[in-house]
Amino acid sequence: MASNTAFKKVRLKTEPAQEDLRQLALGDVVYLDGSVYTAREGVYRRAVEENVPLPLDLPAESGTNFHCSPAASIADNGDFNMGAVTATASFRFSKWIATWLELSGAKLILGKGGMSSKDYREHFVPHGAIYLTTVGYGTGALLGRGVKRVKNVFWREELGLAQAMWLIEVENFGPFIVESDLDGNSLFERENAKISAGLSKVYEGTKPAVLKRFGETDDRSDELI
Repeated sequence: MASNTAFKKVRLKTEPAQEDLRQLALGDVVYLDGSVYTAREGVYRRAVEENVPLPLDLPAESGTNFHCSPAASIADNGDFNMGAVTATASFRFSKWIATWLELSGAKLILGKGGMSSKDYREHFVPHGAIYLTTVGYGTGALLGRGVKRVKNVFWREELGLAQAMWLIEVENFGPFIVESDLDGNSLFERENAKISAGLSKVYEGTKPAVLKRFGETDDRSDELI
């Protein structure tokens, strides 16, 4: 499993070569240069379930899909205004991700919270893709600083501004953290296992929980991280 004690900072193209992705270790901090497009459930349903052809040439235009709802508007003169780009939780898109990776050729998926290690092993690894996660919450404005311009918006009338495909040019866009690698390992899964191993010591001498967690369990070894 990829591991570092001193995580490195990496500048990466949004159409990365496999050798560049292979050099990344879990926990590395990544900044991106190039073009990024937003695609989430609206785009996935339209492309995967309705079989509507993609409105741009992927992955030639970009190899990086951001699970994002941009804080953006279009002025009367047609100019685009984008102040922040806020990631949305990626686990919600699991059912589409295998077909999407096949359709789009994406090598980088950006989002919040990661996906499951099962998704990484079964879908990301065969397509040579990895997942980069945002750093905590409330980073939309920070990420917005890396947006140079909006290049185009697709399916705006069909899906609305929040769900449309925004194609943006970025420079030093980040920070993102490497959550999965080309072998399907997960940073979150690795660190959660370390934390869970010591939970019994944390609760030594305390009384049993009064309420069961989510109405299902009061077993503290089942802690939610």
